[in-house]
Amino acid sequence: MTCNRIPAVSALPITNTIPHFVNRAKVNTEQSYEGSKTRLYEGDITPKRHRNAIVCPFNWCFWPKSSNGLVVIPYVISSSYTREEKALIVGAIQEYETLTCIHFVDRTTETDYIYISPKDGCWSYFGKVGGSQVLSVRKGGCMRKGIIQHELNHALGMLHEQNRNDRDKYVVISWQYISPGDFYHFKPTRANNLGLKYDYSSVMHYHRFAFSNTSGKATITPFPDSTVPIGQRFGLSNLDVAKINKLYECDIHSTLLSNLTGSFSSTIYRSSYPKNTNSVWLIRIPANKIFLQFNSLYIQSSSDCASNHILVYDGGSRRDTVFLNKLCRPKQLPSVVSSGNMMLVELVSDGTTLPKFKASYISVQCGKTFTAMNGKFESLLYPSHYPPLTDCAWIMIAPEGSKISLTILSFLLEDSFQCQHDYLVIYDGGTTTARSEGKYCANDIVPGFISSGNSVLVQFHSDYFLQYLGFQAEYSFSKYEGSKERSVI
Repeated sequence: MTCNRIPAVSALPITNTIPHFVNRAKVNTEQSYEGSKTRLYEGDITPKRHRNAIVCPFNWCFWPKSSNGLVVIPYVISSSYTREEKALIVGAIQEYETLTCIHFVDRTTETDYIYISPKDGCWSYFGKVGGSQVLSVRKGGCMRKGIIQHELNHALGMLHEQNRNDRDKYVVISWQYISPGDFYHFKPTRANNLGLKYDYSSVMHYHRFAFSNTSGKATITPFPDSTVPIGQRFGLSNLDVAKINKLYECDIHSTLLSNLTGSFSSTIYRSSYPKNTNSVWLIRIPANKIFLQFNSLYIQSSSDCASNHILVYDGGSRRDTVFLNKLCRPKQLPSVVSSGNMMLVELVSDGTTLPKFKASYISVQCGKTFTAMNGKFESLLYPSHYPPLTDCAWIMIAPEGSKISLTILSFLLEDSFQCQHDYLVIYDGGTTTARSEGKYCANDIVPGFISSGNSVLVQFHSDYFLQYLGFQAEYSFSKYEGSKERSVI
């Protein structure tokens, strides 16, 4: 049985600042499907639905699942993209591997694959269509992680969020600002919503001015709170991930954390872990860096932490640098600062016990995790005045059996009573719960410091009022020959 290709998904508005949108996708409203003409909605979708996707013979529009539980999708990225553009596309793709059972792999000789190419807009075919399946990501306006993931979600069989069959409970469609020829873009579907709540933050949601024929007039307004943001293209939402995992029946424990501050714990999964099952938490904030702390940890494991442990990666993928490797003992609770806006926490369990931990994170404008034997760091913009409303954190983690020597080379901050405005704090340990060695401001003389263990945390804060030159510091690791009961990584 031969299935005709479904017309490509129409290009979407790129940002929520565009008041008017012209549909540039080359699609037909009538399309031959299995020998008969079928009316299409949203310019790309046949009306019959199943599991939030189109019903088709033998589920041909779903990508097949392997015996190992993974959905492997070969892909090719056009050579027309620059190195930076290819890196952006790969970064968007890798998030699926981290959070779902969808694994995009470089194509070798496979017949069916996705070909990502800079065509005439941002669009994708719906579901698996067979052969070389074009997914258009135009250079310039389409080169954003969320837009790339939006089109990839269409290729997986996902629909637009604002066209759910229950959408009228959550948004108001202003038909008077939509041209009659574009009405079909907004017709509710009969899709199964997979038992998941409406997601204003979905990467599959149109923004409020989508297809508006009147400048400045919204076509979609959230209800009952009209101020709720919609149409983000920063990246997958937590519910986007849940929908993919439900649609493809992924046996995955994953959570996406996208707020600027937050906390999480293993107690979200209260039942015993299946044997050899991992759980992941991806922290992905819009900008800046991530300061992560473990507040508690109880993991029953072997002496080398092989069976149950935590790994922390400096980025959103298991391919990124490992910050903390096989963390399993309560003493091992150093903080870490990411080099970018993403950090991945993975809990590895053999299923014999229920590992427990609690962690929290905040966004910081600057900072770093140091593991080299020596180094220097300074306040933001040093030796110029540091900016207002700034929070930074630097973590030094020495090898087992080592101490850390810290020296402040220069120091000038705003003066205030008890250093309540701008200040520097040094902790003899890797977290804010460790013993503070002092809180400093103005032109205080900060004494030299040698840690009692193998980790040190330095935090800096500035308020909105006065700014000064800031500080510069250096550190070094030295071997410690004392008690073996020191903290280790």
